[in-house]
Formats: sequence, C-alpha cells, structure tokens
Amino acid sequence: MEKMKVRELLTPVDRFPKIADTATFYEALQALENAQEKYLSGKSGQRILLVEDPAGRVVGKISPVDLIRGLERKYDDVEVEKTITRFGVGYARKSMQDEYRLWQTPFSDLCRKAASVRIKDFIRIAEEGQTVGIDDPLARAFDAFVMGRHDSLFVLEEKIIVGLLRFSDVYKKMAETMKACGI
Repeated sequence: MEKMKVRELLTPVDRFPKIADTATFYEALQALENAQEKYLSGKSGQRILLVEDPAGRVVGKISPVDLIRGLERKYDDVEVEKTITRFGVGYARKSMQDEYRLWQTPFSDLCRKAASVRIKDFIRIAEEGQTVGIDDPLARAFDAFVMGRHDSLFVLEEKIIVGLLRFSDVYKKMAETMKACGI
C-alpha cells in the first residue's frame, strides 16, 4: 500500500450528484434528501453532494451538517483557538455559544432563510488541509484523514478538483491488505 497513489482509489467528480452554488438552502435540502434516497435504494453509489461554481467547476461539497451551519451564520465569526485559550477546553463550547450568541434566532425565520440563503453564502470551499494531489502517495491521504478528521478529501490535478478520496474506500483497501497478510 505504501506505493499506492491517490489516483488508484479516487472517485471521479462525474460520479457524484451536483448542485450549483447559487442554489438556495431549500434546494440544497431537497438535493441532499434526493441523493440520500438514491444512495439507500442502490440507484447511486454516492451521497456526497458536490457544489459547482457558475463555470461548472467543483468548488466544495455540502452535507447535512453544512446546512445546519448555514442556519447559524455566526459560526463564521467564531475564533476557536482564542476561545479555547481564554476559557479552557471544558468551557469552550458553552462560552462560544454565549459569547457569539449562537442559536439565538436561527429558527425564527427558517422559511425565509430556506428561500433566500444561497449555498455560496455559507459553503466552505476546499481548503489545503482537505485536499491531496492525484499523484500523492496514499500515506499523505492517511495523514490528512487523521489530522483533519475528514470523511473525504478533494483530489486535485493542476489545482482543479477532479475527484474525491473517501475514507471508506481507503479503509476498505487497508483492511483487504491486512487480511491478505494471513495473520
């Protein structure tokens, strides 16, 4: 496995359902539900929903957690390291919720948000810690999965997202390799 490259296990972007970054919160909710239903029924092998910019380039992905985060936009203002340093790990979550007034009003205008908030307003685009190169060794991906606690990584070829490397696929390959050892 140490000689394997990311390209050997990646899933190309054309195998994933996609949504435009201009879609509304509600459209994203519907698309996620549709992707989940197709995945559970066996009609699709993917349930990760990729987000495309107006030029059709994949710029990120969206999950149910991202939708919840989109309801409470103040998370963009949270300075986690500062809060943890200031209050300690045990109090960090509570103090962040109080200090940033998180979840004070996100449900009061849920229907308005569902119709007016766009994915591009809250999606986190692919960042360095969640990307690997198509020809990177699999060891680089292991490090990114463990250190970043990601369930998938964006695979780049010449700075363009060409696929996703899912942790489940890497784990499956690792398990197959270990079982073949005859231990």
